[in-house]
Amino acid sequence: MASYDDELVAAFSRNERRIKRYFISRTRSQADSDDLAQEAWIKLARNGAAALASPVPYLMRIARTLAVDHDRGQKRKLTSNDIDVLLSIADEHPGPEKQIEDRDQVRCLMQIIDELPERQRRMLVACRLEQRRHADIAAEFGVSVRTVELEVRNAVNYCSERLGTMNRA
Repeated sequence: MASYDDELVAAFSRNERRIKRYFISRTRSQADSDDLAQEAWIKLARNGAAALASPVPYLMRIARTLAVDHDRGQKRKLTSNDIDVLLSIADEHPGPEKQIEDRDQVRCLMQIIDELPERQRRMLVACRLEQRRHADIAAEFGVSVRTVELEVRNAVNYCSERLGTMNRA
C-alpha cells in the first residue's frame, strides 16, 4: 500500500511545476494556480487506483478538466464594470415618503367613497374593486347596464374632483 501512495506522490511531485505553469497560463493568477494544483492532487489521490497504470496522463486530464471548470466559473462572475452598472440602476420601489403619501391618498379616497350615495358606492365597489361585469351588477340592482355605467362614471368623477380638491388644499 505504501508503494501505491508513494508512486502517486512521486508522479505529482515530478509534474507539480508543469501543472502550476499550465494553470497560470490559463488563469493568469498564482493563487488560482496553487489552488487548482492542490485540487488536482486531491482528485489524483482519491482516484489513485484508476490513475496507477499511467498517473501522469491521468493527472494532466484532471488538470485540463479543472482549468475548463475554472474558466466556466470565471465567466459567471461579474466584473467591476458590471457591478458599477448594476449599482447605477435607479431603485423603482417607492421610498418611505412616497409610501406614506400613497397611504394618505388611499385613506382620503376611502373617505370620499363613503360620501357617495349607497347605491352609487356599491356599484363603484362592485365594478372597480371587485372587478365584476356591468351586466352582473345591473342584474343585482334591477337596473340597465347603461344605468350602471352612468352611476360608476358619476362616482369616479365625484371621487376624482374631491381628491383633487383635497390635494390642492
